[in-house]
Amino acid sequence: MSDISSAQPDPKLVKFARCDGFMPALRERVDAYFVQTNLAKRDNPQMYVKTAVILTWLVASYAGLVFWATTWPQALALAVSLSFAMSAVGFNIMHDGGHGAYSRFPLINRMMAFTLDLLGGSSHFWKKKHNVIHHSYTNVTGIDDDIEVGPLGRLSPHQRRFGFHRFQHFYLWFLYGFITFKWQFYDDTAGLIIGRVGDMKMPPVKNWDLVFMLVGKFTFLTLTFGLPLYLHDWHQVVLWFFVASFGQGVVMSVVFQLAHCVEPAEFYKPDADSMRIENSWAVHQVITTVDFAQESRLVSWFTGGLNFQIEHHLFPQICHLHYPALAKIVEQTAAEFGVPYHSHPTMRSAVKSHFLWLRRMGRPVAVSA
Repeated sequence: MSDISSAQPDPKLVKFARCDGFMPALRERVDAYFVQTNLAKRDNPQMYVKTAVILTWLVASYAGLVFWATTWPQALALAVSLSFAMSAVGFNIMHDGGHGAYSRFPLINRMMAFTLDLLGGSSHFWKKKHNVIHHSYTNVTGIDDDIEVGPLGRLSPHQRRFGFHRFQHFYLWFLYGFITFKWQFYDDTAGLIIGRVGDMKMPPVKNWDLVFMLVGKFTFLTLTFGLPLYLHDWHQVVLWFFVASFGQGVVMSVVFQLAHCVEPAEFYKPDADSMRIENSWAVHQVITTVDFAQESRLVSWFTGGLNFQIEHHLFPQICHLHYPALAKIVEQTAAEFGVPYHSHPTMRSAVKSHFLWLRRMGRPVAVSA
């Protein structure tokens, strides 16, 4: 295992090994698939239908909770439904839009990405953190912000261990629920005011990006507090907002963790002298990522294909509806090039693997992946 260090490497200095032929071969085969099937990589009718279904689910859950529920069991059921609906919006509509995978038209992609702003986040900062950093330097300790949860959790073998981490495989599941509150009320404000999200320095938000961010935040606060407070007591509004957002945080965090913070996934820290990663970028994406529940249509539908994270990391600008077909191509090509390709057969096995990884990272001696 590499030495544990608190030094944060500069992403601009980190380099991957030269391309070894894996990605060119894979890209050629994927392009051939779309030519042979005459399918479009984006602007798929099924995606527009799916969007309508998810947004209807979202609106119905919200309207039922705000305008219809009169008893706590009704409110609880609708708040839970709302938490899953908001997660589905993030997994499917926002995620594809943010990556430019929804449509060939930038305006449509931006509209879909804007759904994150309506949920209280910022599509502007998300693109900076997720598209640029996470997708470029997956599981690279000190750079990939997705594996940085602060001192309360240890997700990488290169991070400092504290004594209380021995219990993290129990308590972190609860703390995952607070991630939405963090980006709704802290991350975006910090990014806007002090120009920093976590350890990442953010450029000033200007022009239309600033307008979209402020409009989104205002709409979120109006729908979350303004309208409900006009109709209900404040303690009821706070309670059911907490339930819905907490549930959303748990669902979204767990799904994303199952792809990278599990036993087969590898973690890296750049060489201190050369600042190089030993593999090419494409190979790095495959060995730091794990698919799960590939045969479950329900999991694939709800998570927006994020159970096919390997395929998503290699082809983030292709609509997630194509990932099940692309997975066969990726797995076969990886085998030919000797690249390890991992997938958990079910979501249950993936959750178990994440539990075991958290336990492993919390022990006094944690062996590197």
